[in-house]
Parts: sequence; structure tokens; C-alpha cells
Amino acid sequence: MIPNSATTTTNDPGTLELPAPTAWPLVLAFGITLTFAGLVTSGAVSVLGGFLIIAGAVGWFRNVLPYDVHESVPVMPEQPAIATTRRDVARLEVANRPQRAWLPLEIYPVSAGIKGGLAGSVIMAVLAMLYGLISGNGMWYPVNLLVAGFFPGAAHATTAQIAEFRMSALLLAIPIHLITSLLVGLLYGVMLPMFPRRPILLGGLIAPIMWSGLLYTTLDIINPVMNHRINWLWFVLSQVGFGVVAGLVVSRQQRIRTYQGLPFAVRAGIEAPGVMREKDQEQKP
Repeated sequence: MIPNSATTTTNDPGTLELPAPTAWPLVLAFGITLTFAGLVTSGAVSVLGGFLIIAGAVGWFRNVLPYDVHESVPVMPEQPAIATTRRDVARLEVANRPQRAWLPLEIYPVSAGIKGGLAGSVIMAVLAMLYGLISGNGMWYPVNLLVAGFFPGAAHATTAQIAEFRMSALLLAIPIHLITSLLVGLLYGVMLPMFPRRPILLGGLIAPIMWSGLLYTTLDIINPVMNHRINWLWFVLSQVGFGVVAGLVVSRQQRIRTYQGLPFAVRAGIEAPGVMREKDQEQKP
């Protein structure tokens, strides 16, 4: 008598008795599908589906009644090797390599950015006033043009009216020019340590061109009067002059080392036992 469940034969321990595979359930399911499909197509399709249902049911029942049909399947005692397709990243060990999160290891103090911004502001103001004199509009023309957007009626003013000296315009232009120059100078102090080999290329050419391009697209919103009257060639030259002078002043300042090279415990102010022992040993005579 063949058992109803899968069991291992006693004659051959290398095989396993499993239910034999059969296609009759698929035939039964296809017959049911054709039977319902015939309800909306043709009665002959339903008749064919009925024959398939009967054939599938009879064939399926004969596989399980009165006994289950089994087949012997060989057993594989060895375990398959577990492998993965995940790639391993090869790491190159370099002695004393700095981590990317630790860069830059040296920075300029805040005073370097302030000095660079002030020096650059003077050069840019001189170049702007020089443009006013060369163009024949007067040295106060670029100064008044810088703050023209703050005065009502400036959009309809003539060139001669804008070129006139106005104390209110001068008092407003000076803080705007200084604050903007100081902010850019501080930005130079942060950026230049990241490119220590080409400070003048970054500060004197790349940054001014990027800054001029940004203003070219937004100046119509910030100061429409200046946008309609500005000479972009002289404006870019003034920015380059600012960048060269500010970059030179900042790059000549003494850089200070950051705490990025120290252990995290020291940077966080944690009393690390190993560090404290070294400190105590240094203090001993």
C-alpha cells in the first residue's frame, strides 16, 4: 500500500517519494474558462469547455483516488554553495590620508575676508568712477546709478540728472557697497582654502564671471533703472578688479589650522582617558 503523503523509501535512502506532477488541473481550469466564454460568444465553445471540465476532473481524480500517484525523486545531500552577486568595493589604503569631511584642514580668519572685501571695494569704486569720467557722465553717475532704484521717478530721469551729486544717494550707496563687498570678501575667505593652488584664478576670474552672470539675470528685478543704463563691459571689469585685489589680500593672510584633524573626543570636549593620560605625562617634570 502506497502512503498518502510523501515519505522516504526504506529500500533506497537516496530517493524521496513525492506526488507525481499532472496537467489535469490546468485542463480543468481551461475548460471552466471556455464554458464561461461561450456564454458571450457561442454555445459550441461552452460545449467544448464542458468536455474539458469532465476530462480534467476525471484525470485529476484518477491521480488521487483510490491512492495518490507518487514518483521517486533523488535526494541531493550536498548543500549548494551560497554565492552573492553583490560587488565589493576595493579600497586603496593611503598613509595619513585626510577624510573628505575633514577638508579643508586650514582656513583663513574672518579678518582676512574683511580686509579682502574692503580692499576690493576700494578698487571697484575707483574703476566705476573712472568709467563715469571716461564716458563723460561724471564720477557720480555710477554712484547714483547704484541706488537709483530706491528713488521714485529715477526711471524717467535723464543722464544729466542721474550724474548730479546727491548727498542722500552717496549716503545710501556707501553702506550698500561696503556690506556687499564685505560679504563677498568673507565668501572668498571660505572658498580660497578649498583651491589653494589657484587663488587668483578662482577669486579674480571664475567668481566675478559667475557673480556677473547671476546679476545679469536678476538685475532687472533688483534695480530696473541700473539694468537699462549699465555698461556690462565696465561692470565685469570692475568685478574682476575686485576679485583680483580681494583674492590677493585674502591669500596673503596667515591661515589657521582647524580642529578637523583632532580626534572627535577632543573636538567635542569629551574627557577622553587616553588623551588625558598623555596630557598628564606632558605636565610631569
